[in-house]
Amino acid sequence: MPYHPVVQEWDADLRAGDPLGFPGYDDQRRALPHESVRTGRTEHYAFIEGRFEVIGGSMGAAAGEKVVRAYRRAVDLGLPMVVVTKTGGARVQEGMIALAQLARTASAAQRHAEAGLLSLAVYGSPTTGGVFASYGSLVDLRAAHREAVIGFAGPRVAEGTLGRSLPPGSHTAEALYEQGLIDELVDPAGAAAWVEAALGLRARPLPTRPLPAYDDPGGEGAWAEVLRARAPGRPSGVDRAARLCSSWVELRGADPTVRAGLATVDGRRCVVVATDRHAKDGRPTPAGFRLARRAVALAGRLGLPVVTLVDTPGADPSTDAEADGLGQEIAATFAALAACPTPVVSVCVGEGGSGGALALSYADRLLMCEHAVFSVIAPEGAAAILERDVTRAPQVAEVLKLTSADMLELGIVDGVIAEGQDALDNAVAAALEVAEVGERERRFDAATDRWLIG
Repeated sequence: MPYHPVVQEWDADLRAGDPLGFPGYDDQRRALPHESVRTGRTEHYAFIEGRFEVIGGSMGAAAGEKVVRAYRRAVDLGLPMVVVTKTGGARVQEGMIALAQLARTASAAQRHAEAGLLSLAVYGSPTTGGVFASYGSLVDLRAAHREAVIGFAGPRVAEGTLGRSLPPGSHTAEALYEQGLIDELVDPAGAAAWVEAALGLRARPLPTRPLPAYDDPGGEGAWAEVLRARAPGRPSGVDRAARLCSSWVELRGADPTVRAGLATVDGRRCVVVATDRHAKDGRPTPAGFRLARRAVALAGRLGLPVVTLVDTPGADPSTDAEADGLGQEIAATFAALAACPTPVVSVCVGEGGSGGALALSYADRLLMCEHAVFSVIAPEGAAAILERDVTRAPQVAEVLKLTSADMLELGIVDGVIAEGQDALDNAVAAALEVAEVGERERRFDAATDRWLIG
């Protein structure tokens, strides 16, 4: 059911005929009180609600037409779309006429997206087949009821097609959540709160987590700053996000070192990307960069600014990451930020390690926290290359010019933020006020021009 009072129901009486002359279908459809989807609008959004009690929630010509019209009206009214599914897929009794609705509804969902409007889905059980493989998956944010059966082919169809049993947990909401394909697991009673948070109608803070007490390693110089940036008790990007953002709806990915959310910062709706050096080894994998690109694309399409909070020793250099296209994913992330049509603000809150960090920092306003570092390569890596001795990292750090003061002098960053969450909150809010698209390119061009000869 819609999560707010219905202002208007659409096409309640729309029905279709019997294109195949399928045995018994004409009598079955004539006995139906309504179609397998209900469409309409509330004060805040348009909706498409699946009705499993109507021939298994299957989509035939009339259901497909109702979905297409609902998206068209949502575009005309400038409304976001909330899709609530409970379906077995395309209607077998209408054959290829039913299957054609996958293409029609997918096209309608795409036109809604191109209009810069937000879309959400809440998957009930089951959500399978043609609805899941069309408009049901073409949404910006996805929640699912816990333990819901979800998949393109339902479990019985999959087992019958493959001729073998499926492994435990297959085709479940939990499995898709673990793979980063669903953003949130909800109880049916909690779905309304998730929808309201995603639409910006209620605050839903990102939970904070306890960190070890920060132990300043002391000392002066670049190596001391590296140690401060890496200190276990220093808040990482996601910790900063939990305090910066008054609301957060997760865009989930498969890599825990990169988090993203549709968030509220200083009263402004934003898309926030935050790294977490305390998750695994803190090194983003290709999946992490894919999530970042998803977040940037959403921001650009909805006309929202992007905030990135970066703290990572660098991208994951493992064999698995290379096989998954690490270099290409980093390059594509640079390209996504270069093409982003909305302002981008980035803060290096701890360690900025090489291209893996810079790919998340190509911003119109680029700031660093005091005692953060940013480097072309980690001091240990530079020592291994230049000195063939990793233990020389403290000495090599001094010549890499990696401190926040160095970055400001080189023209790489626009400013340095004093220690403390309040200072960061104020700096990000101020940067969002003044950031202009195009400064990301002009800053690095200017920093380069200073060192060109001839």
